[in-house]
Amino acid sequence: MKGTSHTAVKKHGAPRAVARAGSARQRDVKVRRILSVAILGDATVIILGLLLGFWIRFGSGWLSWLHQDARESRRELGDYLGLLVLGCAYFLLSLAYTRLYQVRYILRPNRFTAHMLRTACFWLAIYLGTSLFLKFDPPISRAYAIISFVTASVGLVGWRFLFAGAASASGTAEALRQRLTVVGSSPDAARIIRAVQGDRRQPYALTHPLTEGEFNPYNPSCDELHRLISAGETDIILLADLDRRREDILDIANACERGNVEFKLVPDYFQVLISGLHLETISGMPILGVTALPLDRFLNRMIKRLIDIVGALVGLAISAPVMFLCAILVKKESPGPVFFGQERVGRSGTRFKMFKIRSMKPDAGQSDHLNQSTLREDPRVLRIGKVMRKWNLDEVPQFWNVLVGDMSLVGPRPERSYHVEVLSSQIPHYNARHAAKPGITGWAQVNGLRGDTDLGERVRCDLWYLENWSVWLDFQIMAMTFLSRKNAY
Repeated sequence: MKGTSHTAVKKHGAPRAVARAGSARQRDVKVRRILSVAILGDATVIILGLLLGFWIRFGSGWLSWLHQDARESRRELGDYLGLLVLGCAYFLLSLAYTRLYQVRYILRPNRFTAHMLRTACFWLAIYLGTSLFLKFDPPISRAYAIISFVTASVGLVGWRFLFAGAASASGTAEALRQRLTVVGSSPDAARIIRAVQGDRRQPYALTHPLTEGEFNPYNPSCDELHRLISAGETDIILLADLDRRREDILDIANACERGNVEFKLVPDYFQVLISGLHLETISGMPILGVTALPLDRFLNRMIKRLIDIVGALVGLAISAPVMFLCAILVKKESPGPVFFGQERVGRSGTRFKMFKIRSMKPDAGQSDHLNQSTLREDPRVLRIGKVMRKWNLDEVPQFWNVLVGDMSLVGPRPERSYHVEVLSSQIPHYNARHAAKPGITGWAQVNGLRGDTDLGERVRCDLWYLENWSVWLDFQIMAMTFLSRKNAY
C-alpha cells in the first residue's frame, strides 16, 4: 500500500504541484510586468504634469501678476529640474506608501482615483514642507506646487482609465484576476457572486459563476475542496457561511495553507454591519471587537458640520430662484400650501420636521402610511411634482434643515416614525442607520435605491456609507446626485 501510494503521488501529485507552481510563477511574472508598466506610466505622467505646471506658472504669462520681482518671472527650466525630479520621486513614493500599486487598483481606476487624490494631498504637503526645512535655491513656488498637484492628478486619472481599458481589451486583465471559489448557500454568498460577476473591473474571476443569472450554491465536501486545491484550480477559497463543523473549517483552512491558497470567510457571527472588526486583547487573550465609526470621532464630525454649513448657505442662495419658480407652478396646478413639513427620525432616534416643496395633491398625507416610499406612477403626484422629484427640486428646502443642524448634506435618508417602527422589526440592523444625521442625498440614492426598491439593499448601502465615510466620499456622492436619475419618481 505504501509503495502504491508513493507511486501515485509521484505520478499524479508531482505534476499537479509542478503545474500549479508554474501557473503561479507565470501569474507573478505578469503581475510584475503590468505593475512595472503602471509605475513607468505614472512616472511619465507625473513628470509631464510637473512640466505643465512649470509652464503654466512661469512660461505661459497667465500668472504674471503673481511674480514679486523680475528674477522670479524669468525662472528657467534648468533652475527647477532638480525640484521636478524630487517632486516625481516623492509622488511615486507616496503612491507606493499608500499601497496603490496593487492589481485591484490597476483594474479598478475609479477606486484608484479616490485614494490617489488623498495621496496627492499628502504629496503636496510633503513637497512644500520639504522646501521649508531644506531651503532650496530657488525655493519651490507654492503656486507652482498647487498647479502641478492639479495637472499631475488629472493626468494620472486619465492615464489609469486608459491603462485599465487597454488591459481589459488585450485580455491582460483576465490573466491578472485571481480565481475565487465562493463556498456556501447563504445570501452573502449570492450577493458576493453577483457583485463580482456584475463588475468586469473586479480583480477576481469566479470558478463557479451564476448560471443564466441564477445562483447555484456550491457546497462541496472537504475531499472535493482538497482536490480543487491540489489541482491548482483556485487561488482563493471564500467560506460564505459557517454552518459547517468546526473541524471541517479547520481542515479546509489547513488544506489552503498547504496548497498556498488564500482562505477567507464571511464572519456570519458579526452581522452588526455598522463598522469593521479589529483585533484587541483582554489579559493577553485575543478577541474581535467592533471599531468606532469614522463619524464617532469629534474632528470628523466638526469637518462634516463645517461643510454642511457652507453647503447649506450656498445651496439656499442658489436654489432661491428655483424654489420661487416651483412655488408658482405648484400653486398654479394645485390649491393649498406650497411648502410642507413632515416629522422624520434623525440621529439617535430624535424627531424633527423635514421641509419639502409639495409635489403631491393636498390630501396625499391621508394615505401616506400605506407605503414606505412613493410608488411608480403614483396618482397623488402632481405633473410639476414629477419633474421636481426627477431632478430632486422638491428637496431643496432641506438646506434649511441642514443649516439648523437637523440634517446633513449627505447621509441616510430620514424616514417617518411609524415606518421606522415597522421596518426596524423587519430589517436587521435598520436602526443602525441612525448613528449619523440623515442627509438630503445618500449613497443608496445615487446607486438607484430610492422609491419602490429593495429596502434591505438600501440599508446595506447606508451602513456601508457609515463604515466608509470620508470627506472625499461625501463630495463624490454630492457630484453623483446631479447625474443619478435612476428610480427618481
